[in-house]
Amino acid sequence: MVKEESGLQSQKSEASKPNLGLTDRETVKDDYDDFEFTSVKYWARRTCKWFRLGGGIILKSSENHYHVVFDRYVSWIKNIRILAWVAIQTRSIPKLRYLAMQCIKMGSTLRIAPTKDKPSPRLVYRFGCQDLAVKDFLRYRQLIKRIHRSCIDVRACEREENLASISLIHKPFLLSEFRY
Repeated sequence: MVKEESGLQSQKSEASKPNLGLTDRETVKDDYDDFEFTSVKYWARRTCKWFRLGGGIILKSSENHYHVVFDRYVSWIKNIRILAWVAIQTRSIPKLRYLAMQCIKMGSTLRIAPTKDKPSPRLVYRFGCQDLAVKDFLRYRQLIKRIHRSCIDVRACEREENLASISLIHKPFLLSEFRY
């Protein structure tokens, strides 16, 4: 009997604590597991210069785990080429696994909210321009984090059976975020 699984391995997340990430195909997002900060900074700047990505940001996910988001929008094919180039140049097995997962999902994903054992990734370094993809990434990240916090607040109130404190006007973030 063959068991079908999505992704490289089956992962069960708790219903009360989902892993929230931001996925798209045009933003170059890379994951550096078990890398020192100086090495991440070197590879981020080298990648940015080699592929003319304009600039970017580095977020610290946990100890020696970093995320890099580059500023220029690219096609999905170019996105995968960039991630593959970095994985080959760094000779990193975790980077090859990350590349494989992004190819399987056909989208580039980074975690933006805390998990049961890791805090929310925090911005630790900026370089070059941050006017395009980085600006949008940070805006969507902030929106999703607000929604996540709001859901946690609602669940806490439901557990206390204090539904009177919840109103539709309590968190008006959705109206202020979408001004198109």
